[in-house]
Amino acid sequence: MLAIVALPAIGQAAPALRPDMVRSLEAMQQRLSEGETADVATRSRAAAERLEGGNAADRWARALFLQLAATAEARMGNDVQAADLFAIARGIAGVDEAQRLRWLNQEARLRLRAGQAEQGGELLESWLAQASGQAEASDYWLMAQQLASQSQWQAAAEWVDRARQVGNAAGNERLDLAASIYQRAGRNDVALALLDERLSRGSDAPEAWRRAAALAQRLGYAGRAAALWDAAWRQGVLTSSEDLRQLVRLHLSGGTPARAAEYLEQAWEEGTLPRDEANMRLLAEAWTAAKSRDRALEAWRALAERTRAGQDWQRLGELAYGWGHWQVAINALAKARETGGEAARAWLLEGVAHVELEEPEQARQAFRAARQAGASQAEAWLAVLDGGEEPTSR
Repeated sequence: MLAIVALPAIGQAAPALRPDMVRSLEAMQQRLSEGETADVATRSRAAAERLEGGNAADRWARALFLQLAATAEARMGNDVQAADLFAIARGIAGVDEAQRLRWLNQEARLRLRAGQAEQGGELLESWLAQASGQAEASDYWLMAQQLASQSQWQAAAEWVDRARQVGNAAGNERLDLAASIYQRAGRNDVALALLDERLSRGSDAPEAWRRAAALAQRLGYAGRAAALWDAAWRQGVLTSSEDLRQLVRLHLSGGTPARAAEYLEQAWEEGTLPRDEANMRLLAEAWTAAKSRDRALEAWRALAERTRAGQDWQRLGELAYGWGHWQVAINALAKARETGGEAARAWLLEGVAHVELEEPEQARQAFRAARQAGASQAEAWLAVLDGGEEPTSR
């Protein structure tokens, strides 16, 4: 609501007003304070019209009547009419500069409130250029918001900078606005810092958390994205099964795979996520990334038994081989061959595993099969079994 601008004291008004004119203005202001807005708007307009073309004192009185009419119109929600009246008032010859600036500010705000963004923005910018230290942080925020409404993101970001310099403390609404403007202007690190500040104050808006995590991810801060999503999940802001799956994926990419696995297993226990192929694969990948060997091998074995896919048995065999679980590797690689895995490599690795288990005959059989399947190193391993040197690469 637009506040009533107090009339200047008679002794300070220049030029001086006649006593009857002062009484008329004061009576009109009294009616306005008592809520007679429509009557004040009509009577003040009429008085201003009668004074048009008069002397300096009449022009000053006319400007004050227009101010009263404008305030009354604004109180009735007629923002455009009010702005037009302030425009006329500030254009009257003889109005002092300080008063003219006050009316310029009010006209600008009214036009912005009425949706006249371009005109209102120009007037507000003009006022800011002339205000000489009178501007407050709220004025800069208003300018930034107006430019943002026209998608002028770079210019809006500059006004946000000024607003934060004048008064860095900002409410949640302004932090949201600033973060949005900075992000659109390409200043993503600043945007993320403001989003962090906003969320640290508490927010139950899921989109705010999602937006912050997505921005962190875009900037390459995978761990930060995971931490944000985790905080939202623990606070009960994000609750869906897809939110949980995203939390698992973020922990995987953010360098905390064990947390991803723990969340998955807990979800299965609670029945919030199905133990389906996709989630079983996520679990296997999570324990593998966490280098929790026994859990990883068990997860891959469970997945391979579920899918019966050669590539999954092959993956289990390769991991077991790499970690020195020779018998697990042998069993998994045999399954891989049976279900469409890489036969040549499976036979070769199986042969090496038998060597490690000191089972030369089984190793020879595996290497012969590997040679027949096209594995180039099989011949060298057969030579080893016959007393040659072990190949330099397995």
